[in-house]
Amino acid sequence: MSKADNLSKADKSRIVEMAWEDRTPFDAIEFQFGLNEDETIELMRSEMKRSSFKMWRKRVTGRNTKHRKKRRDSVNRFLSPKKY
Repeated sequence: MSKADNLSKADKSRIVEMAWEDRTPFDAIEFQFGLNEDETIELMRSEMKRSSFKMWRKRVTGRNTKHRKKRRDSVNRFLSPKKY
């Protein structure tokens, strides 16, 4: 049983939304929902059509803004001050 199985439909929807956002790193999803990058990828695979998942993976692979370690040091936040 994966961590994603315990999430509500609303939480899964929010994770998919966050994963599609260019500037939301996987760290933010892990911080809010407890899913690491690999678990987020598995959730995306299970929640999306195959073609949409492929398009998303192509889009986020290697993207600097999705991986905290690849971001510039000056970017030290992942939650918008206007959110939450």
